[in-house]
Amino acid sequence: MIEQLPSLPAGILGFRMRGLVTAQDYESVMVPDIEAAFALNRKLRLVIHIGDDFTGFAPGAMWDDVKLGFRHISGWERTALVTDVGWIRVMSSMFGFAMPTHFKLFADAELDDAIRWVSSN
Repeated sequence: MIEQLPSLPAGILGFRMRGLVTAQDYESVMVPDIEAAFALNRKLRLVIHIGDDFTGFAPGAMWDDVKLGFRHISGWERTALVTDVGWIRVMSSMFGFAMPTHFKLFADAELDDAIRWVSSN
């Protein structure tokens, strides 16, 4: 499941991933919000929180994530990933440099710091 993070500063999008994340979750929650944000802004700032209750990605979900990223490859300004999930932290550390954005990894306890970092100039 994907849900919006509440009470973020203006111009910041945020999503929390819980349980099993499906392609339908991307299509019904993330894609509409991100497309609407890009309709208003050339650059997007994003916070993704993957909590301890995350169990994984269903087939097709990661593909939707990749397609969304490439569709707006030059539009990602800052992205904060907040998680304590070990394999996601390892993968992000290994491949974060290749993301077309200023990317920073945060621990769950640092969610507020991640939001401040994404919001800063």
